[in-house]
Amino acid sequence: MRTVKEIAAIAKVSVATVSRALQRPEIVSEETRQRIHEIVKRLGYTPNALARNLRTARTRLIVALLPDIANPFFSEVIRGIEQVAYENGYSVLLGETQSNLVREQAYADMVAARQADGIITMFHRIPTIPVDGRLPIVNACEYVKDRSISSVYVDNVAAAATAVDYLVSLGHRDIAFVAGPSSSPICVDREEGYQLGLKRAGIRAKPALAAVGDFSIEAGERAVDHLLAQGGTFTAVFCSNDEMAIGAMRALISRGLRVPEDVSVVGFDDIRFSRYTTPALTTLSQPKNALGREAMTMLIEILNDPEVPPRKRVLSAELVVRGSTGPCRRDSRSV
Repeated sequence: MRTVKEIAAIAKVSVATVSRALQRPEIVSEETRQRIHEIVKRLGYTPNALARNLRTARTRLIVALLPDIANPFFSEVIRGIEQVAYENGYSVLLGETQSNLVREQAYADMVAARQADGIITMFHRIPTIPVDGRLPIVNACEYVKDRSISSVYVDNVAAAATAVDYLVSLGHRDIAFVAGPSSSPICVDREEGYQLGLKRAGIRAKPALAAVGDFSIEAGERAVDHLLAQGGTFTAVFCSNDEMAIGAMRALISRGLRVPEDVSVVGFDDIRFSRYTTPALTTLSQPKNALGREAMTMLIEILNDPEVPPRKRVLSAELVVRGSTGPCRRDSRSV
């Protein structure tokens, strides 16, 4: 019995192109479409029969897409995905996209070609999958505003506001903020939470106390250098993730400043390394394993019943207090 791969090989196109030609011919060039249909006809298949085979086949494989496999935040999320996948007879293929649209689409094409059953994305974009009906996609950690896409993530606004509330309770009023990329909805939410926390305390936000990074340790170091160069004084820094917070502490200490005696530092995520820094990092702990488990559970629900209503599940982040934060000491060295 002929396979889709054989048809693709004879036509000298990808498996995904064969799938598109049969299911969504309008997005394939006329020359390619005609060549594929001639081959299908010659082999004795009808386009509808082959398309039906493509729709009903199950690979028991799902693709988990993440932007940066080196980011330690994702390890526990992936573990949660793997646990539920294994319990339900699925395998997981990890795909690092490096935020590259072409790489993202290449993995999405695997679903259209019936090489995978569905996708869990851990960034804020949804790749195009040329299939009829419900997209077999779940968004985890990040989220998209599209109501038709199921997502699971934490309440980033509330969590960030909690971090600022805690710093205010320690007497800090000059609180700097290191944001993440503005293209990310969760980064926008964390900045909104920071602003909300300041507003609740009656503190006016100062542009000189704001910096932007890319979630890396190096970005945290650069952010502190930028804040100090701006000339604003601050006694605390809240960073949009732990890696930037670790970089911020490194930069402060290299400048001869003490953490937390001169500057308190708070991160976001509670990656494994945050408890082993010196001092240990105060941070917002995301339920990483639960995010992964819930995302895989949602995807299995969609695969079993495409009519299941999409849902957005919002989890809570917990403030974990460690040694990088302390009371504001007005008599400490001015930063």
